[in-house]
Amino acid sequence: MQRSSPTWSSGLSGDSTQTPRSARKPKGEGHVRRAEILAAAESIFVEHGYEGATIRKIADEVGLSSTALYMHFADKSEMLHEICRGAFEALIASHQQILIEDEPPEARLRRMIEAYIRFGFENPNAYRLTYLTRPVEAREGAQTVAQETGFELFRAFVAVVEQAVAAGRMKGDPTTLAQAIWACGHGIVSLRITKPYFEWADRDELTRVTLDALFAGLLRS
Repeated sequence: MQRSSPTWSSGLSGDSTQTPRSARKPKGEGHVRRAEILAAAESIFVEHGYEGATIRKIADEVGLSSTALYMHFADKSEMLHEICRGAFEALIASHQQILIEDEPPEARLRRMIEAYIRFGFENPNAYRLTYLTRPVEAREGAQTVAQETGFELFRAFVAVVEQAVAAGRMKGDPTTLAQAIWACGHGIVSLRITKPYFEWADRDELTRVTLDALFAGLLRS
């Protein structure tokens, strides 16, 4: 079955504002219809929780009958897995562009974690579902997605850290260093997404100050 992920940075926000339901739509839109379903599911999963999200709610949101929706996805678990897979693949694609650049490994590391943080800010719903929730009903499948694509994303971090260590720019175990960098980026994104009521500084300035401190501590002078 052809996969189609929601369009990232499409305007979905962590506020999960209710949108008008679509009118019934004609058949035959293929992967475009699948993308619409995934975008609706992403929003509804965040707004109602995984357990509270039903096939009927998702189908109504995109103007389909429940029967028609089942022609695209077997169940809501498959939708969640596809959302997570799409998030990982979007991040991997952005990192691949950085990895081919001819610049010091520490500069590529900085750009990679900045891209990760930016993705989280621009796609809060997808980030919540991928990194901040793990429904019991979907645990096995979600772990499979993480093993297939999420670990690939992390391994790219480790590989660049290994280069920085080999060049004498960092000192320590590459896996531990990569986890520290990832934990820092995740902390910035998850705190701002889950605590929107806090009087946060400008997100770009907060990111810059945090990463400046992190890399100053990790890099060897």
